[in-house]
Amino acid sequence: MVTLITIFGNVLVCLVVGLNRKLQSHTNCFIVSLAVTDLLLGLLVMPFSAILELLNSEWPFGTTFCNLYTSLDVMLCTASILNLFVISLERYLAVTAPLRYTLVITPKRVIISLGLIWCISIMFSFLPINLGWNTKDLLVRSSNRTNQCHLELNTVYAIVDAFFTFYIPLAIMSLTYYKIFKIAREHAKRISTATGCTLPVLKEHKATVTLATVMGVFIICWFPYFTVFLYEGISGTQSDKTIFAVVLWLGYINSALNPIVYAALNREFRTAYQKLLFFQERTVPPASENVGR
Repeated sequence: MVTLITIFGNVLVCLVVGLNRKLQSHTNCFIVSLAVTDLLLGLLVMPFSAILELLNSEWPFGTTFCNLYTSLDVMLCTASILNLFVISLERYLAVTAPLRYTLVITPKRVIISLGLIWCISIMFSFLPINLGWNTKDLLVRSSNRTNQCHLELNTVYAIVDAFFTFYIPLAIMSLTYYKIFKIAREHAKRISTATGCTLPVLKEHKATVTLATVMGVFIICWFPYFTVFLYEGISGTQSDKTIFAVVLWLGYINSALNPIVYAALNREFRTAYQKLLFFQERTVPPASENVGR
């Protein structure tokens, strides 16, 4: 069910942004990138993780495919973090430097940022896992037994991966959103007396709250996983299977929750969802009202 909800919800995000010009903004380019990441996670990773649970952690597809599976898992998780990291920087610029925003956040730079997100994600997943940098004996494999598929970790890889792809970006995002909220509070005090730009300011703050909520949900879902991830790497032992399954699927649930968060907190997304799901169209005026137009 988590897998199906993830696929359905993130396909919906991609469709509503693709079909609605009002949603085609720089911010939503990164949201679509995040949705694509979650969609790929639902299509390429979650089904095999579910099979592992159903087969009591026995891997029936061999070591080579295990390497591919674990590489995709790490890559897509890293891409999610980096998308949220870039979104926080984009929101920070939109709130703190609105006049410079259009000069700094250009379509070309958005494309470059998206490219860097995926390149870095590949460098922290496919490159080390398929060169054996993650294992204790530096051999290329993701399982220490032929019937298991568990990402083997050494101390160096675990620390570098956890800090550079989660803890450091998390700290920067937290600081960035704190500054955004501080500025938003100051602006909110002036909204009652502001004129002219009240509506744009309100929209910016609503978008910021939405994206901050997405990041908060992400932290709650993925922080336990990376804590266990770091523990396994430093201690050199695998955690309890039940604990690992819980924190792993808690992380996966984040990919199912993101589209729901958009619908709940963003009116434009909510309206676009309703139109797409219920095939709503603009009401056509009666023929008598069209006469002379």
